[in-house]
Amino acid sequence: MTSAQIAPDSPAAQTAHQPSIAIAHLGCEKNRVDTEHMLGLLAQAGYDVSVSAEEADYAIVNTCSFIAEARAESVRTLVNLAEAGKKVVIAGCMAQHFQQDLLDELPEAVALVGTGDYRNIVDVIARVERGERVNAVTSDLNYIADETVPRYRTTNAAVAYVRVAEGCDYRCAFCIIPHLRGNQRSRSIESIATEAKQLASEGVRELVLISQITTNYGLDLYGKPQLAELIRALGEVEVPWVRMHYAYPTGLTEPVLQAIAETPNFLPYLDLPLQHSHPEVLKSMNRPWQGQVNDRIIEQMRELLPGATLRTTFIVGFPGETEEHFQHLLAFVERHQFDRVGAFTFSPEEGTPAFQMPGQVEQAVMDDRRDRLMTLQQGISFKRHRAQVGNVVPVLLEQENPSTGVFIGRSPQFAPEVDGVIYVRGRGRLGGLVPVRITAAEPYDLFGEILTELPAGFNWAGRQ
Repeated sequence: MTSAQIAPDSPAAQTAHQPSIAIAHLGCEKNRVDTEHMLGLLAQAGYDVSVSAEEADYAIVNTCSFIAEARAESVRTLVNLAEAGKKVVIAGCMAQHFQQDLLDELPEAVALVGTGDYRNIVDVIARVERGERVNAVTSDLNYIADETVPRYRTTNAAVAYVRVAEGCDYRCAFCIIPHLRGNQRSRSIESIATEAKQLASEGVRELVLISQITTNYGLDLYGKPQLAELIRALGEVEVPWVRMHYAYPTGLTEPVLQAIAETPNFLPYLDLPLQHSHPEVLKSMNRPWQGQVNDRIIEQMRELLPGATLRTTFIVGFPGETEEHFQHLLAFVERHQFDRVGAFTFSPEEGTPAFQMPGQVEQAVMDDRRDRLMTLQQGISFKRHRAQVGNVVPVLLEQENPSTGVFIGRSPQFAPEVDGVIYVRGRGRLGGLVPVRITAAEPYDLFGEILTELPAGFNWAGRQ
């Protein structure tokens, strides 16, 4: 928990007759940060937020509405909680997306809270307690929480997400996020660094910077991107690892790559949401680079950050994608040998230009293309993992099997939640960083043993 948070078992939190509240977090890690701030605000107000959904009086569901599959998961969660007799508060992207329709469709729901309105969660619960059925969704999408807002972290103690900006100025043809989250608004470097120091003082070992487009950080606030300056500022924070998600390739300029290379605690891990390789498909998607992703961009990353981990995501079956376009994508993946790849089938989202585009691809074809792409990548990932056998890497220990003594951890090459893990044997402690020799490999996970002595020249950020 951050220093701005009041623990639910503290004397200040023990207000009589306050109902208990649980929050179910769905979707992305930006949603998780919203959840943590809602929990922090509720705990500060005296509500018990330490209970499970089964025990709680209220269940807040922080929903995702990015694609149909995410909405289906959100609806299942809402219905299950309603059938269990809970007072359900619908928060997040689905609330912002469908608003009053959700209250009409789910009579058990007692309130709606939009993506820009979660700061009002305490007032919403108080109004419901007085007998109101509250629709607290507004069109005000300008809010972003800073380090002064209470926060009750839901990750393991060693990891924390730091939101550096919210919203997006781009209008990709398949994406509804700007409609749900608004335009980009960045926090100041000073605000982010202050929160990072707070988290480091609480024992956090890894900070993960998140936003819709982290490479555009600061454009709205300072008139130009300030990611390189933010990276260097976070290099002054006493935390072993800082990682960045969602780096658009056009924003990975030479100054940014140099800042990563020269900042000892900033991990050389680049999460690139490329979405496709073929210029015609990228242009149809209205991606910011308008089809100009070329080999040189990837090559420059590898030149300036040798040994960097490259992760990316692709959409298959975008309207108009032909087999020739897909073969171009397969060749691109084969050529660049990415460490990690995520593949998704196109989801037609009402309200986006792609929803009614001609050339919609059948689901069976999309599923086949996704499977072919992931089969190719599985072989690439396995080959890259086998090449690590014998190497010594830093590993953050996050879980322990009490019956076997085997730890589960991650090296700098593995981001939390989205990548694999390393199974580790030896003496260590949870939350510790240890040197591990890799002894075996699988396509998605590695296995290793903790060393008792550091090898010469060992680097805690995993740099080569």
